[in-house]
Amino acid sequence: MLFAVLFEDNEAKANERPKHMARHLAFLESNAEQVVAAGPLKEAGTGQSAGGLWLVEADSSGAVEQLVKADPFWPTGLRKSFRILEWNQVFAKGRRLIA
Repeated sequence: MLFAVLFEDNEAKANERPKHMARHLAFLESNAEQVVAAGPLKEAGTGQSAGGLWLVEADSSGAVEQLVKADPFWPTGLRKSFRILEWNQVFAKGRRLIA
């Protein structure tokens, strides 16, 4: 199954992000079979931080939650919260993926 994970960042800890970024990126690389894509979200127009997004391939939302909580960003408090949503991709690169 494919899941979208929406993160809300803890702005009070934003200045700590650079300190943990290398471990976070190494974690994503070591879980590349599951984490299909990942990156920060920003408010359109202002560029203000708006959290982050992962696309994750997993068997269950519980497996996704375990992955989220294993990320070095989680225990540092950089993430305020997260939502795990099932996602069914039906369109990509100008084409329907389902009939």
